[in-house]
Amino acid sequence: MIPEKLLKPYNPKETEERIYKLWEESGFFNPDSLPTERYPLNAKRFSIVMPPTNANGSLHAGHGLVMAVEDIMIRYKRMRGYKTLWLPGLDHAGFETQVVYEKQLEKEGRSRFAIEPKKLYEEILDFTLNNSANIKSQVRKMGASCDWSREKFTLDPDIVKTVYTTFKKLGDDGLIYRGNRIVSWCPKHQTSFSDLEIEDVEKTEPFYYLKYGPFTISTSRPETKFGDKYVVMHPKDNRYEKYKDGQKIELEWISGKITATVVKDEVIDMEFGTGVMTITPWHDPVDFEISERHGLLKEQIIDERGKLLPIAGEFAGMSIVKARPLVVEKLKAKGLLEKVDEKYKHVVRTCYKCGTTIEPQIRNQWFIKMKPLAEKALQKINAGEITYIPEHYKKITVHWLENIRDWNISRQIVWGIPIPAKICAACGSGFIDLENKIGTCEKCGGELTPDKDTFDTWFSSGQWPFAVLEFPDGNDFKNFYPTDVMETAGEIIFFWVARMIMLGLYITGKVPFKIVYLHGLVLDAKGQKMSKSKGNVINPLDLTAKYGTDAFRMGLVIGNTPGTSLALSEDKIRAYKHFANKFWNIARFVIENTEGETTEAHFTEYSPKDAALQKELQTALSDVTVDMDAYRFYLAAEKLYHYAWHNLADRILEESKDILKNASLEEKRSRKQFLIHTLDKILRALHPFIPFVTEEIWQLWKQPTAKEQMLMVAEWPTAAKGRP
Repeated sequence: MIPEKLLKPYNPKETEERIYKLWEESGFFNPDSLPTERYPLNAKRFSIVMPPTNANGSLHAGHGLVMAVEDIMIRYKRMRGYKTLWLPGLDHAGFETQVVYEKQLEKEGRSRFAIEPKKLYEEILDFTLNNSANIKSQVRKMGASCDWSREKFTLDPDIVKTVYTTFKKLGDDGLIYRGNRIVSWCPKHQTSFSDLEIEDVEKTEPFYYLKYGPFTISTSRPETKFGDKYVVMHPKDNRYEKYKDGQKIELEWISGKITATVVKDEVIDMEFGTGVMTITPWHDPVDFEISERHGLLKEQIIDERGKLLPIAGEFAGMSIVKARPLVVEKLKAKGLLEKVDEKYKHVVRTCYKCGTTIEPQIRNQWFIKMKPLAEKALQKINAGEITYIPEHYKKITVHWLENIRDWNISRQIVWGIPIPAKICAACGSGFIDLENKIGTCEKCGGELTPDKDTFDTWFSSGQWPFAVLEFPDGNDFKNFYPTDVMETAGEIIFFWVARMIMLGLYITGKVPFKIVYLHGLVLDAKGQKMSKSKGNVINPLDLTAKYGTDAFRMGLVIGNTPGTSLALSEDKIRAYKHFANKFWNIARFVIENTEGETTEAHFTEYSPKDAALQKELQTALSDVTVDMDAYRFYLAAEKLYHYAWHNLADRILEESKDILKNASLEEKRSRKQFLIHTLDKILRALHPFIPFVTEEIWQLWKQPTAKEQMLMVAEWPTAAKGRP
């Protein structure tokens, strides 16, 4: 009897929630609950730690790609007999989330700076928890077969404890220091960043040549020059041979006469400008390093809001943008402006979130010495212990690690993991204090106050793989670490992946994952990056509601080579909706025309034609299996699509209509057995890609009497044997 539901068109809306509930209730997302017959205690293990989704909004198309690709990996390995763990999680996402919430505050006419920190934290927590429930629902709708019983959040107490333990170990090992160092500062958001959170933007601006005593200096920022009292040149520059290091020169400057000091330093590029420059140590990294080498004084010119300080005289309190033309006018009036190049192209460092020009500031913050951590990571990467897909990301990672700089992990925001330290009000010294036992400054005896800063989000998420697996004593850590694959976006190779490698090695002694699989951006149909301002953001749930999740997944995977950006159009998703319908109709044809046929696991009486078709099928499945093992999911999906539509539907089923009607009994039986076996194997092979429609067909056709007979735990159709 053909199931009545199979006689109707496939309906994703009616199917997907019901099928997901079936999977979830089976318990098979949990590796500990898999059927022991197929998954014994000594079964091979496969694990992925899901990149924790930022709990500050909804899933976007990029998240959809993550869910699709990782679910394909997990479902495939589960069908191959591996005990699979896919651990889901959410990220508090520190600064990112606070920025999102600040925009909401702006709409309400409020500012975070006017809200008491504890209250602001509670507000953002409520905001995050509301979003979290929504995001988890969306992840389920994508068909993600992750183990929800192990779900983690970056603010969970056990995760915070791990982060604190790592911080203390870094301190004990001399890899953490607190000091007055120059940091990248955003005047709008009032926080420092690491170098990775800075966006370099090429701009064309005026370039000013200024008279500085007997020298000509050049700058694009004359408004920062009020405190410039050092003039620096290369010791081998013959043009300035007569000037000696430490020589004092009296000269007229912006606000009157000053005494300048000559400094000789080999960092100077003799070919740039006039080969001589003044320095602003408080507001430029290169100038800061020069001043450190020579023991020079540093003076703050710009405050944390991007406004000039009293040293700027009549310009004090002005924003630097407003002050610049006025300062130029004053220089011109004093005869200190020699010339202006109006078409000077240079790179300006900006905040990656708001576009505000970064104003370097000297601040007393926590830094990690990165070179010792990077050296261990480089040893493992160069030894081939981590495979990169695509491979060119290995070279990119190695280059970055070889040139790594110390990491500022202090953030001046409320939302995040508080830094467990105390700061001396008198001398500024900092002390790591996990147990809140230190009462007075160990250096000067001064009063200590809790550090108000929070950790950079990437410091906590950089410990994600071993933290969520409950290092060091958890069973999951023993059974599933190192994890097998870290699948994420190529654009966060430095933000996250490299830091996970360094911190994972430092804490556990092992690399946190064996394979790094990096996907590109999901672009709009015109190949443009999605953004709210362009109005071209694709909401995956809009498309899944319209065409079904299976269609969306196929649209994301086919044609999507690792590391390459994917242009995603609604037309493409619509096309794979047709494929889901086509496969439903294929299944209906086979089930209708083989009704009552006894299924033989290893049928041997094929006709010559069917034997050839059987060989063709096995070759196709062998190719697909090779692609799956090599993580070429885009090729595997395309080959299965081609076989199902063009070989099975267009050729074999059309030919079968005549055979099943007019051929001999032996030929009919041969063809029926072939169709039964073929549908069984193609259902299995397509399941990782289009899990909902394949499981629905399986349930209607097989009508399993036990959950252990579900398609999601069925055996993968290898070339050697393919059991119906």
